[in-house]
Amino acid sequence: SLARRCHHRVTAMPDVPFLPFCAFLGTLGLLCVAMVGTWCQHWRGGFSLDGSSRTFNWHPVLMVSGMVVLYGAAALVYRIPNTWSGPKLPWKVLHGSLALGAFILTVLGLVAVFRFHNSHSTPNMYSLHSWMGLGTVLLFSCQVGTPPPDPSNPPASLVFCPHLLFPQWAAGFGAFLLPWAPAWLRALYKPIHVFFGSIILMLSVASCVSGINEKLFFSLKNGTMEYKLLPAEAVFANTLGLLILIFGVLVVAALARPSWKRPDSDSPDSRQVRDTLGG
Repeated sequence: SLARRCHHRVTAMPDVPFLPFCAFLGTLGLLCVAMVGTWCQHWRGGFSLDGSSRTFNWHPVLMVSGMVVLYGAAALVYRIPNTWSGPKLPWKVLHGSLALGAFILTVLGLVAVFRFHNSHSTPNMYSLHSWMGLGTVLLFSCQVGTPPPDPSNPPASLVFCPHLLFPQWAAGFGAFLLPWAPAWLRALYKPIHVFFGSIILMLSVASCVSGINEKLFFSLKNGTMEYKLLPAEAVFANTLGLLILIFGVLVVAALARPSWKRPDSDSPDSRQVRDTLGG
């Protein structure tokens, strides 16, 4: 049948080696961080902590570094072939540490943008970018059992609330890192954890791209540098947005590729991998 022939063609396609792909993806992620830093340094005046626009510049750098690049790296840890044999604990610690690092950078990025807004009496949380961005952060780490953060000063609530919980990170920690988590709980939660991880990454990419576009609209206004005239800054920032989008798509594609998924410990594929690797 046609479906059978199509399936044969897909399975017969040559497999792409993971490690060269991972090296390319790592280079692309570092390029995104370098470009957002260059944009803020060269065109937006650099960085400071004085509440000025230079304080705002920490926001895009920290968000791209944390919720896109570092979070994408955390998502791909278990696609590394070395993780398919031997003890899992070091890789679990690495995965959790990268995700926690992404969260810390994200909170610092929120502090930067809200401090800038409050210093200039600029309203918070009025644009689609801000709604989508904060919603993404709340998916990854949100308050449970306490009142929602004060919209006039969200970072203070996020950082100093004593009842702050990290559902995506903490649930993964409890289900996969702690030794007493039952196997049925891990099996039940694993697809949920992976699904929301991919959703959070793509929402992070969408938030970053919309934020770049919003910043260009706000910043490029005078007659010789209008956004519609596509000055050098606009070309550079738009290219950055495309690279961030490509990075996110490639990470999700890697997560969905069957041949790069870590085999279940009790499956025939897993036993074959262990035999091949000498485990």
